[in-house]
Amino acid sequence: MAYALSLRHVSYTYHSLKQETPAICDVSFDINPGEFVAVVGPSGCGKSTLLHLIARLLPMDQGEIKINGYPLAISKEKVGYMLQKDQLLPWKTIYQNVILGLNIQKIKDPAAYTKVNLLLKDYGLEDFRNAYPNQLSGGMRQRAALIRTLALSPNILLLDEPFSALDYQTRLNVSNDIGTIIKQEGKTALLVTHDLSEAISMADRVIVLSKRPGTVKSIVPIELSCQERTPQSSRNSTEFKDYFNQLWRSINDS
Repeated sequence: MAYALSLRHVSYTYHSLKQETPAICDVSFDINPGEFVAVVGPSGCGKSTLLHLIARLLPMDQGEIKINGYPLAISKEKVGYMLQKDQLLPWKTIYQNVILGLNIQKIKDPAAYTKVNLLLKDYGLEDFRNAYPNQLSGGMRQRAALIRTLALSPNILLLDEPFSALDYQTRLNVSNDIGTIIKQEGKTALLVTHDLSEAISMADRVIVLSKRPGTVKSIVPIELSCQERTPQSSRNSTEFKDYFNQLWRSINDS
């Protein structure tokens, strides 16, 4: 079986008229189908750059990225991207927002719209389909943003600090909601975050990048003893503190 996502010796440098700034260097890792992987590291180590490369928003300088065994250049697999802010259009209803991608891609398949309706129902937004974004809480808006992403049936979800704009309590609740939804939908996910607790509570494995230019410093499998693993229950497991300390040392060791 092919990896859902595979990176081999990927490097990227930002260029300006005055200087070149290496962002990542010789990054290699694999993600299995249905796996949730988090990327952590010091500020400026190239975490978001990785997502931009996978999403084809930036061209690679060196290396190779494959999705389900196909090189990125020829892959037809869909990649969903969740940003730090929900980016919901304030003049459109929640339903109009969540089908926006389908409309842009001119997808007319009734099954796609049936799926959207099921997602709204399953994840608590059916009663708010005709509401506008300013009438929803931050957590509900993020759920709507995820449904908009899932509506296009992506093979891989890229999550670029999607909870960082929320207050702490809302962030905990929303990360639990979003993490549970992604697991229930069986999606492969790659999360970039500065929050070590968030990474441990949500991920099957955590990739630690070195300071810029970022390269893979360590990959830590997360194995917790809680019976039904959710982001919320994970934080109460006996191993949680040990993983936190391990990741903290890995990031801060020179």
